[in-house]
Amino acid sequence: MLALANRQAPSALQGDAEFRARIARGAQFLDSLLNKEGVIYGVTTGYGDSCVVAVPLEHVEALPQHLYTFHGCGLGKLLDAQATRAVLAARLQSLCQGVSGVRVELLERLQAFIDQDVLPLIPEEGSVGASGDLTPLS
Repeated sequence: MLALANRQAPSALQGDAEFRARIARGAQFLDSLLNKEGVIYGVTTGYGDSCVVAVPLEHVEALPQHLYTFHGCGLGKLLDAQATRAVLAARLQSLCQGVSGVRVELLERLQAFIDQDVLPLIPEEGSVGASGDLTPLS
């Protein structure tokens, strides 16, 4: 991760079929729960204390946009490019575990952003809560 943050190594997704199958299974699992109208925290419910509030299926797609818009309010200096690449690499590594329900196309896009140095402006301060990444990654 340090080599990637310092641009001494390119990012690389595993190309083997098992990796892609694991990612696809995670996405298919999420899709199957949505098709069954299952209760999925943060997908078909609100967040935090609002977890008891159901989100109608027609609004599920818009929920993440509302989340990052609401949390896009950090303060302080911006992280430098090295730290920002490290944050993105950590997020990519986390999503590559296959348990977040993302598709491989999202991973490829995030990898391309890192490799092409298309970096978000991430404030040093402003995130609180259990995950600690909502404001920086919004």
